[in-house]
Amino acid sequence: MNNLTLSLLTFVLLSTVSLLSMYLHPRLAEHHRDGDTSAAVGKIANIFVVITSLVFGLLITSTKSTFESIDRNIHGYATSLILLDRTLRNYGSDAVGARVALTAYVKEAIAHPAQTDELEDLPADTAGQALDAVGTAIDTMRPADSFHEHILTDARSQYHDVVRQRWTIVEQSEGALPNPIIAMLIAWLTIIFVSFGYRAPKNAVVISMLLVSAMLISASLYLVLDLGIPFKGPIHISYQPYHRALHEMQKP
Repeated sequence: MNNLTLSLLTFVLLSTVSLLSMYLHPRLAEHHRDGDTSAAVGKIANIFVVITSLVFGLLITSTKSTFESIDRNIHGYATSLILLDRTLRNYGSDAVGARVALTAYVKEAIAHPAQTDELEDLPADTAGQALDAVGTAIDTMRPADSFHEHILTDARSQYHDVVRQRWTIVEQSEGALPNPIIAMLIAWLTIIFVSFGYRAPKNAVVISMLLVSAMLISASLYLVLDLGIPFKGPIHISYQPYHRALHEMQKP
């Protein structure tokens, strides 16, 4: 289930349970609607309000930290690509093929900045194949003297760093939020909205506020979930570092 569908279902669930609770409240027996019962329901709801606030805050902190970590890795990765290109440029004309392959890889990386978290997408890793071509081109280079041999050693080391950084980013591209935590959070929100409807007067203002609150909570949940998948959705990592790297590589 994607994040948007989950958020819409959450909105429907919260809206339904709050309005249903409001509708059923007047039809309950008197002893289910007295002051003691309302006070008990309110105290129980307050417990879940506090827990939900803490968990939701932790989720925001966790996803924000992951997002910022990947953003730093993307900038570092783009820097490594530029440095590898500079090393190949210093090697001379024999490294033209490797530089062309590296440029082709960066173009492919811009089109596919990271693999998705779906296993069936992995065999079609065109960006990975383009990066392998860079390694193959470097392996075919034969240094003519000790100067070029030293540069080639640096190029190979930088290439291996690029591969390692790329797969670090690929592994980080998957959603980091555990589904059981999300399910428990939605269950707590459901209890809270049931208590809201139980204690609320039945009028247009209250109903509107319940619906708006359910919508905003669901939208917040969607944004947090989307933040945990940094290469998809409206909140995603900027690809500008890749474009800057490509621009540097294409300079004469």
